[in-house]
Amino acid sequence: MKQIGFLITAILLLNTTIAQQKQKENKPVRFLAGIALEFGGDQVAEVLFEDGSTQGMNAGQGGTVFAGGQFRLNQKETFFLRASAGIKYVTTKADNAHIRLTRFPLQLTVNYVPVKKMRLAAGVVTHQAIRLNFDGLGDNTKFTSSPGLVMEVGYGVFGLSYTLMTYQNPSQESFRANAIGLTVSGVF
Repeated sequence: MKQIGFLITAILLLNTTIAQQKQKENKPVRFLAGIALEFGGDQVAEVLFEDGSTQGMNAGQGGTVFAGGQFRLNQKETFFLRASAGIKYVTTKADNAHIRLTRFPLQLTVNYVPVKKMRLAAGVVTHQAIRLNFDGLGDNTKFTSSPGLVMEVGYGVFGLSYTLMTYQNPSQESFRANAIGLTVSGVF
């Protein structure tokens, strides 16, 4: 429920920002901010609860908050670069422990606007400092990621994204961190 409330608040703030930016002249460099909810990837952990239920944690799963810049590449504003850094986080329903998977996504995309409000993007993404923390209930794990591919189709402030990426644990096991996501982003 917290994620839905956060998403609605962010959408309202981004819509206000976009309405204000329409009144301003278009600048070659703008501040970028956004959020994303992503799902998918291989299971990296399974948590067993006292009531016998289980909950899996997937490599591509999580909510992201990010910020960065948008850099215009032509006067018509049909091509631009977006660069961002953020934090991606997912936790479990455990009451007695804070079990979580955290990582810091770095992303660079080339964006094309074929018609007003529509955006097509493709680029590279990597996740840094990937940590699976069991809060003392098990061994914590660190992962590394290879650079991945991200694609996005957006309309207005909303976007649908797909990420292709692989994580590797210290034992050299690979986990697909592929994810499909809903993104809300804006520039000002």
